[in-house]
Amino acid sequence: MSSGLFDKTTNALATSLSMRQLRHNVTSSNIANAETPGYHAKKMDFEGALQRALDLDGANSLSASDSKHFGIGSVAVSKTRPDIYDDPEGAVNNDGNTVDVEKEMSALSENAVLYKAALQLINKKMAALKYAATDGGR
Repeated sequence: MSSGLFDKTTNALATSLSMRQLRHNVTSSNIANAETPGYHAKKMDFEGALQRALDLDGANSLSASDSKHFGIGSVAVSKTRPDIYDDPEGAVNNDGNTVDVEKEMSALSENAVLYKAALQLINKKMAALKYAATDGGR
């Protein structure tokens, strides 16, 4: 989406949809492995990485004064990657499994609501583009 047609918000929403789909897969995998001895529930975080890519706190206004310094706010929204790791909050059952099915089902429901909200926002932005492209319906 580097054509310039879509703004940063649209790109962020598209990335959010991709991340929510991945979170759905991670959570579903946790639920599917609830009875697997020794399975450790996975957790996924992408909101922090997305915020850094969007530069919501103004980090892009900073610049590196030396080539040895780390880049700040230089990650493109479309290249944002989530962190997936063993959930440190999981209580270990007798069989070594750390999946809490109720917690995972709740997370799955919340993620579905947020996915639908992002999808609706993209649809509204696309409808506005369509309206503008057709010269306001004339």
